[in-house]
Amino acid sequence: MAAVSNLSEKSWKTLNKDLARLSAMEQAMAYSARPLVAPGLALAFMVVTGLAVAAFIGFEPLGLIVIAAAIIGAYMAINIGANDVANNMGPSVGARALTIGTALIVAAICETAGALIAGGDVVSTVSRGIIAPESVAQTQVFIWAMMAALLAGAIWINLATWIGAPVSTTHSIVGGVMGAGIAAAGFAAVNWPMMARIAASWVISPVLGGIFAAIFLAIIKSRIIYRPDMIQAARYWVPILIGVMGGAFATYLALKGVNRIVTIDFGTAIALGVVFGTVLTFAMRPVIRRQSEGMENRKKSLKILFNIPLIFSAALLSFAHGANDVANAIGPVAAIVHAVQGGGAADSVGIPLWVMLIGGIGLSVGLLLFGPKLINLVGNEITRLNAMRAYCVSLAAAITVIFASWLGLPVSSTHIAIGAIFGVGFFREWYHERILNERRVDTTVPQEVRKRKMVVRRAHFLTILAAWIVTVPSAALLSAGLFHLMNLITY
Repeated sequence: MAAVSNLSEKSWKTLNKDLARLSAMEQAMAYSARPLVAPGLALAFMVVTGLAVAAFIGFEPLGLIVIAAAIIGAYMAINIGANDVANNMGPSVGARALTIGTALIVAAICETAGALIAGGDVVSTVSRGIIAPESVAQTQVFIWAMMAALLAGAIWINLATWIGAPVSTTHSIVGGVMGAGIAAAGFAAVNWPMMARIAASWVISPVLGGIFAAIFLAIIKSRIIYRPDMIQAARYWVPILIGVMGGAFATYLALKGVNRIVTIDFGTAIALGVVFGTVLTFAMRPVIRRQSEGMENRKKSLKILFNIPLIFSAALLSFAHGANDVANAIGPVAAIVHAVQGGGAADSVGIPLWVMLIGGIGLSVGLLLFGPKLINLVGNEITRLNAMRAYCVSLAAAITVIFASWLGLPVSSTHIAIGAIFGVGFFREWYHERILNERRVDTTVPQEVRKRKMVVRRAHFLTILAAWIVTVPSAALLSAGLFHLMNLITY
């Protein structure tokens, strides 16, 4: 009897060990499969896009070209959502004004709304005059040039997202168009003065964003934070700062969003911004006074006053981004559809609703599946952000775009936002060193200690800078290679 009992006990132990091994194996398989979920869902969206377009237009030879363009456009939209939207939501997440889950939902709604409501009926087919339309007048040449540019831009943005570098999606598609244009018609086809202006914007965009962000942070520090009665100072200055933000965004949306529906010149947009900002300033005074009642006279209390404006700024930036940058994904697709239907190369074309839907939904899919990585980098890993610093970044981004529009400069929203974050970080380093005498860069202490005390992480600075510099030439080389490959396949 005892022998039977021992045998039974051994059997149970063996069974438990086997079950434990199976459980460990299942956990390992689930863990190893987790990184494949997002790419799998993205691929499913692209397949569904292709099938939907096929059902809509059919499978005839020219229809296959449109189906392929739609799938590549969906791929591009996914990558834009994954890379670009972090610039708008990253500061709010880093400041803890929004959780990353809430930020993803807000951004997805606002990006899609911006693309569908204010995405525009007409886009430039050769990306703002980068190549002359007559140089790619042949329908087949034009189609392969647009296809190569779109695919090259998407692949480059995908690579940049993978290495954790926020790059300009506009510059990626510009580089793609330039490379395809050179491959199709030689260097003479490229509008080199425009390319020189774009190259200049690599410097101008982040520098302007950084300067404006530093100025606003200096105002907050000098007029609010380092005052004996911070709460009283905040009651006076915070409504003004919110009014400036509201006016800036009213101007920004008038120029970059509403202007796609109703024509608004620069002077009218500025006037609208001034009126809206003034009204908002007076409207916010009693609100801030009520909100600040009973607050302790310390810096932590001030952050609460900036949370709601910061959330609204992130939502508005996402709306404006959806309205503007969706064209980077769907512009070439619309151009290909126009060419296939017999229109050939053209300066501008109308965008069918189904093409707009691919762009708008694709932005949200890319954001939801791949956005958290770059949102975390932008919000937390470049420099530490709180609500006040993040507010400065968002406001600087809007004002820089307005300032650049006035000067006629082709700037990148990505470069501006990242430049503003670096501007906030480097200003804090200077302020702590020169004004507060904290000696954060004291050369007498070991280098590792100095690195830990640095406000801005230099490794991210160098990675992002390198990615910016190589974006246009890398996308151009990739596009030229793809263009030649497509020509070889079709001959």
